Amino acid sequence: MTDPAPIGFAVVDKDVGWTSHDVVAKARGVLGTRKVGHSGTLDPGATGVLVLGVGRATKLLRFITALPKTYVAEVILGVETDSLDADGDVTTTHEMGGVELAAIQAAAVDFVGDIEQIPPMVSAIKIEGKRLHQLAREGKTVERKPRPVTIHRLEITRLLEPASPDQTVFEMEVECSSGTYIRTLGADIGTKLGGGASLRALRRTAIGSFGVERAQPVEDVIVTPPVEALADYPQIVVDDQTRTLITHGRPVGEELVESTGSADGPWLVLAADGQLLALHERVESGRIKPAVVMVSSGS
Repeated sequence: MTDPAPIGFAVVDKDVGWTSHDVVAKARGVLGTRKVGHSGTLDPGATGVLVLGVGRATKLLRFITALPKTYVAEVILGVETDSLDADGDVTTTHEMGGVELAAIQAAAVDFVGDIEQIPPMVSAIKIEGKRLHQLAREGKTVERKPRPVTIHRLEITRLLEPASPDQTVFEMEVECSSGTYIRTLGADIGTKLGGGASLRALRRTAIGSFGVERAQPVEDVIVTPPVEALADYPQIVVDDQTRTLITHGRPVGEELVESTGSADGPWLVLAADGQLLALHERVESGRIKPAVVMVSSGS
């Protein structure tokens, strides 16, 4: 008798050179199931936390994607590239040697809070059915609309050794909303300082409470049960009668979520024994409905 396919989340420490798709393909072989997906793409040149959904937990991946992200990046002042990072071709250089740490920190203040970013051409965003990186490979540049993002925390931590005296390299730590481009943030700080910039290195250190200390090489992935992995969200524990309604896909009452202290959700709905039954969210009508039901009515 074969072991049942695992259900849950795995936290991978992605190595440089791997695409997120490469990690998923490898994890399918390691875990023995085709049903593996990822949350929050990392560029091949970046390293760090990549969360995989396994089995039925792939239906919950969008709730992992929505969590804040934390990064550590190295930024080169004085070098612009077409991809805004070290993987691209140099397009412009500036004399930006000797920029002081205090000046960079002062410039970075304007980027904390709710801001707008123009997505880079080398990105996975689709415009008129084509991904921007496909258009970029064809030598095309298209207009991109600014997108709202939130920078929760931005710290310019130290200066690093540059490759040239014309450059200044600094390290920054960023905690931000989903959808933030750290490449764009680095480039915009360079522009603010009167020149230009690109990333030299990027490492994602956390997605929500999934810190890099929990991450494993893809060859050694460990699947964590969904209820443990979704600890960032408030929980509702229901009795057997309500459990029956939940497994039939019914909405829950406002009184159930009030006790969690979260007015917006989403909420994990658990049975008395701790089993994850469903994940509910508030919809436009104000009702609290199941986004994903994890246990069928016959279970």
